[in-house]
Amino acid sequence: MAATVTIRDVARAAQVSVATVSRALNGHDNVTDAVRRRVLAVANEMRYSPHHAARSLSSRRTHTIGVVLPDLHGEFFSELMRGIDQVARESGLHLLVSSYHGHPEEQASALRAMRGRVDGLLVMSPHAGDLDFLGENLAALPAVLINSQAADSGQIAFGIDNYIGARTMVEHLLSAGHRRIAFIAGPANNFDAYERQRGYRDALADADAALVPWVLPGDFGEASGYAAGQALLAAAERPQAVFAANDMMALGCLFALNQAGVRVPDEIALAGFDDIPLARYVVPSLTTMRVKIDELGAHAMRLLLELQDGGDVRGRLSPQMPELIVRESSVAKAREDVGRDDDGRGGERTTERKRTSVKRDAGAGKRN
Repeated sequence: MAATVTIRDVARAAQVSVATVSRALNGHDNVTDAVRRRVLAVANEMRYSPHHAARSLSSRRTHTIGVVLPDLHGEFFSELMRGIDQVARESGLHLLVSSYHGHPEEQASALRAMRGRVDGLLVMSPHAGDLDFLGENLAALPAVLINSQAADSGQIAFGIDNYIGARTMVEHLLSAGHRRIAFIAGPANNFDAYERQRGYRDALADADAALVPWVLPGDFGEASGYAAGQALLAAAERPQAVFAANDMMALGCLFALNQAGVRVPDEIALAGFDDIPLARYVVPSLTTMRVKIDELGAHAMRLLLELQDGGDVRGRLSPQMPELIVRESSVAKAREDVGRDDDGRGGERTTERKRTSVKRDAGAGKRN
């Protein structure tokens, strides 16, 4: 086995001091360009790799960012990590990733384990009302919260406008003539789920006080969407449309509807939230609210790097606005009962339906 090349070997070969090699490799200004080029050429030729533990001791930086997420399973977290990792690699940084599977005590343990190992933290903590808990466990590290409730907390937080996104989807379904719109909710005490359900309820109430919310329990997983779909199929009166609080539950519901022979969207329209990559490839393709998930992670990472360098990022924390993506699952042929109340009373018949700012997606193809 070849002997490990040390900084002293590089210094000897480049005919400079160990301190000069260190300064050249770390980009310090007090090294001439000619010397820097010579040191870098020698280090590359000898395949020298700095000892990161020693480097951390001298610079007091680990060149590692901690990422603490509620879960690592599913396309949402895969896309989020893709965005975070891209910016980290561009910056020459490593990631230390941990998941707490929705358990606050495991989240506290994960955050404590990061101390001394990372230079900053990206934390997704969507549990409503856990700000005091976060403050106690984030220590003195620079941190950016992703999709977390952070009003008046003093924490740097960036996320999605879930409320507006949910309202936009309900308005789209209403504009298509649907009045019985069921909603598959996310986990209890989850801030994202709370905001999406709030948007659903407010959009119904603002459209017509006679519209009654129809909420089924869910946990953001496919199985809960499937269970909700079965419950809806067993109802005395089925909904005209179903809005799931995320795409995974929408796909679970779609499977239940397909299994029962229910035609989507002709008999029941269906919509989700997030626009995970799989959403456009199912049959029928899924109408959803597009969240640029990878950009969510990338922007959070950029904010953290600026924060580490002493930058003021508070002017760049506006939430990401989801985009309505209309696909096959919510576009049905015109109904005869459009414009009528559920009790059969004649409403004003309209052929010009409410226009919404939307993007129509023909299905499979490149993501925008």
